Amino acid sequence: MTALGKAASGLRTFTSDVAQGFFEITHNGFAVVGLAVVFAVLTLTARPDLRQAGEGQLMSWLRARQAQALGMVPELDAIDRATALNPKDLPKQQAAVAYWLSKKYRVAPEPISALVAEAYETGSRTKMDPTLILAVMAVESGFNPFAQSTVGAQGLMQVMTGVHSDKYENFGGKLAAFDPVTNLRVGVNVLQECIQRAGSVQAGLKFYVGAANLTDDGGYADKVMAEHERLRLVASGRMVPLVPPAAPALRTSAPGPALPAVKEEAARPVAGAEPTI
Repeated sequence: MTALGKAASGLRTFTSDVAQGFFEITHNGFAVVGLAVVFAVLTLTARPDLRQAGEGQLMSWLRARQAQALGMVPELDAIDRATALNPKDLPKQQAAVAYWLSKKYRVAPEPISALVAEAYETGSRTKMDPTLILAVMAVESGFNPFAQSTVGAQGLMQVMTGVHSDKYENFGGKLAAFDPVTNLRVGVNVLQECIQRAGSVQAGLKFYVGAANLTDDGGYADKVMAEHERLRLVASGRMVPLVPPAAPALRTSAPGPALPAVKEEAARPVAGAEPTI
């Protein structure tokens, strides 16, 4: 064999030995990694506390990386705090009401859809027409959940939070007045008391606005009942014109005389303004 052949043979032998050694090392290395993974899985299965701690650390690291990349801290559960529903997910009747209210009061259909769904659910539970509940909200606040009058009427249904603070105790306190769903439920409870006390819806609305002891409620009950009728027609599938809404006038007058059924309510506002509870 020539010197060149010997060199080539030696090179092949060297390459083969290196490849074999590399294979054995990596094979053994993968085996070690596999055993380590199996051991880790068994450990995490037997120790859920370690698994939870590890998941928490991993999520913290991922959030920190995402916050660094985005310039803000991500909150994936923020959507759970939103009072909103896709109107397409509502029953046809409720969706029609939600879209109509959205157009008329110039508010997004998603939060309106959540309020419509809640009004129907609460109405079913309390035996109250949901379109009446929505009509009260429309006249009282124009669907502004953060509305507040100068004498303490707050939220969607403009409940006098100070007067009805006991009704918010089961919701964590008076600040819940600014949670739209809570305000709706408390407002319905107050309205229900007023109707039971007065004996009819029309008279109950007069109680609700605090004008029970007055000869005139400033047209409040008529406005609510008119909006109630429009919403009933919308819910039935009728085409109803979008009558421009009057701007809700929050209560500016001082509280009036006490009412046995609902404690102290506020008297009707000055002439020309819509009264609120």
